[in-house]
Amino acid sequence: MQKHDSFDDFTPLTPTAAIAPATHGWRAKCLQRLIRLDLPVPATVALPASTVRAIAAGHPVDAEGILAHFGPAPLVSVRPSPENPDWGGPSTILNVGLGPALHARLSETLGPEAADTLFLRFIQGYAIHVARLDPDLFDGLTPGPEGVRAALRAYEQETDEPFPEDPARQLAEVLRTMARAWEGTTARLLRQAKGAPPEAGLGLVVQAMAQGFGPGCSGSGVIQFVDPVTGLHRVTGRYLGQSQGRDALRHRGAIYLTRDPRGPSLEELSPDIFADLLRHGEVCRRRLREEMQIEFTIENGALRVLDAVKVQRSSRAALRIAVSLAEDGVITRDEAVLRVEPRALSELLHNQVDPRMPRDRIARGIAASPGAATGRIVFSSAAAQASASRGEPCILVRRETAPEDIRGMHSAAAVLTERGGMTSHAAVIARGLGLPCVVGASDLRLDTRDRKFVTADGRTFREGDIITVDGTAGEALSGAPEMLPPALDETFHRLLSWADAVRDIGIRANADTPADAQTARDFAAEGIGLCRTEHMFFDEDRLVVMREMIFADTSKDRAAALARLLPMQRDDFAQLFDIMHGLPVCIRLFDPPLHEFLPHSREGLRELAEALDRPLSEVTRRAEALAEFNPMLGMRGVRLGVVLPEIYDMQARAIFEATAETARRGDPVVPEVMIPLVSARREVELVKTRIDAVAAAVRVKSGVDFDYRLGVMVETPRAALRAGEIAQHAAFLSFGTNDLTQMTYGLSRDDAGRFMNTYVNEGVFPEDPFHVLDVDGVGELLHIGAARGRATRGDLTLSICGEHGGNPESIAFCRRENFDYVSCSPYRVPQARLVAAHLALQDRRNPAPG
Repeated sequence: MQKHDSFDDFTPLTPTAAIAPATHGWRAKCLQRLIRLDLPVPATVALPASTVRAIAAGHPVDAEGILAHFGPAPLVSVRPSPENPDWGGPSTILNVGLGPALHARLSETLGPEAADTLFLRFIQGYAIHVARLDPDLFDGLTPGPEGVRAALRAYEQETDEPFPEDPARQLAEVLRTMARAWEGTTARLLRQAKGAPPEAGLGLVVQAMAQGFGPGCSGSGVIQFVDPVTGLHRVTGRYLGQSQGRDALRHRGAIYLTRDPRGPSLEELSPDIFADLLRHGEVCRRRLREEMQIEFTIENGALRVLDAVKVQRSSRAALRIAVSLAEDGVITRDEAVLRVEPRALSELLHNQVDPRMPRDRIARGIAASPGAATGRIVFSSAAAQASASRGEPCILVRRETAPEDIRGMHSAAAVLTERGGMTSHAAVIARGLGLPCVVGASDLRLDTRDRKFVTADGRTFREGDIITVDGTAGEALSGAPEMLPPALDETFHRLLSWADAVRDIGIRANADTPADAQTARDFAAEGIGLCRTEHMFFDEDRLVVMREMIFADTSKDRAAALARLLPMQRDDFAQLFDIMHGLPVCIRLFDPPLHEFLPHSREGLRELAEALDRPLSEVTRRAEALAEFNPMLGMRGVRLGVVLPEIYDMQARAIFEATAETARRGDPVVPEVMIPLVSARREVELVKTRIDAVAAAVRVKSGVDFDYRLGVMVETPRAALRAGEIAQHAAFLSFGTNDLTQMTYGLSRDDAGRFMNTYVNEGVFPEDPFHVLDVDGVGELLHIGAARGRATRGDLTLSICGEHGGNPESIAFCRRENFDYVSCSPYRVPQARLVAAHLALQDRRNPAPG
């Protein structure tokens, strides 16, 4: 039967009833599927969202008509059924319809103790959730005749009316309460935070109670068939005799489901029922195409399935479950790829704090780089290096990091900063290194002089104390909690191989060191899209030579200093080529301003003067002369290559000598040489002329013929606008979206964090443009540059290599613009591969019109 009154529409669940998640919610649809699978589901009636919304608005509900489906003495539960289970909903209310008459009947069938327990529970639940009485009024009441009388008395005293006995009135009030709870402001904000649209509705299901009390084998439990943390096949859950609902998960007296040396189990108590549960679980897995958690009740030896929900799972479990379902033929490989959330992959690449363990949080900030690490606190890069030399893991704690902290970050197990955002120096470098990192932990009070910090709750932590940085959650924890290791097993690689089979854009990695390159290879990057050579010069032995070059008075002296760096650079590139085994390697020539390689303190300048055997006054004067008002827009990038060409000459020679050396070993490579910060065609012409000359000289000297590709890093708006003429001398254009965003907006990414939250909250920017690519503004420059570049040169290779490279929004944009590849930090390569596959599969399912 189905009623069709405009406000009192409800539907008994049958295999053929018109039930849909959009109208009746996920729970109603899931229960219908269980009925179709012949699982023993109690009688159920579903109310659509339209009816629930009308009830909330004050329209009457045909409670008697609903209860007519449950026999002459109805006893039911009411459960929420939103369209998406993640949106939550009001609490389930059990035993609706229980009054003195039914209580007396249950006393005869179930026994007085069970009947009193059920009645007292219902009175308490109704009083608290429906009548909105203070829970303290019912604390301390124990099941039994006196407890029931005390509860009824407390209800009447507070409401000035006796407890309602009419089942229809009880049900009507429960439905109205749950409907209005869904429409409340707090509930609306909570579900919208989980992605629900403002107009999201709530369905409700009314289900006959299956009593887990009484004679014989009676009780309730929950069972699932995979481990929620690892995803491995394992029966878990609990069963509790003489109980109902989800009591088994809360009660210490609950027993195991499978045989267990630690105590009794349902498998031993009732092997037939346990076998039925296993069979039901397998049917759900095959037919619902998902790993389900089943809530069940046993009533005097008869099994009832009350509900089935998708197993809550960690990221590693989600991946393993998807692959397992595909390998068993339950779902396709493409569907398995789509079921794994790309952002969650980052959790699998690093250690993670075990979610089952307690956490003692001492600070909260921005989750800048995923993973977790434990170590002793250090407050300087020197201390981090010293700790690493002793083999002791450490956590580098800084107000914010700077380029001179790179060696300390290399030595640390994790980084924690008081300031900064997603695109701060610490965040960008940590993601590149695969270091757990939390930035913007502004509730810390850092005292670097006394080498300590004070937390918001007043605790003091000093250098040497042990803490843990959870870069996935954006938290710092006291002590050393239990960790889960990375999940880079065969399952991980198998899913990504399925993703690679369908994606249609290349994925490279940004890699500055051999370690980065090896990580890129391990994650199946298709080459190096950005090798920032300046990071190679911060090692102590090279830094001294760099400083000698900076203080050289003549071109000849500069060349002599750089000649000492040549073999070091050649070895760097040779290692990269060896690791990448013929895959493309794009090397960006020297980019930063020279002052970054000089000390900033007077003590550091004094030490430099001693090392160079020059007067302190001269060193100070030269350092001051190199200082710039706006160094990021000053003497850097190609401008250095034009004004001080010896630097690029040395780097080009190192690249080509390494290329020749690699070719001699039978593993030829075609290096890609990239000129940074170009804004004019003439800059490219000048640099290209010298690089071509160096290449010719190396070919003659080595006797090895090799090719190379010269390209431009598009980081200025003018380069994007003039890409057509720049492409005359470039085989590729790689858009550096970090600097391009800075210059397009006129913002410093290192300073924008001070006001960016306000701008986003006020709707000035939809997102932080340094974190999510600005498709409308910066994206239009990319579109113009790509179109004009390819109009000049049809075979022009296009890519982006900024921090945006691994973001889903950026990859989607690059696919639309027919870019050849994106390049991101090595630890974001797996995510980028999966994102690209998702986008390709979504296009197949929803092809563009025309």
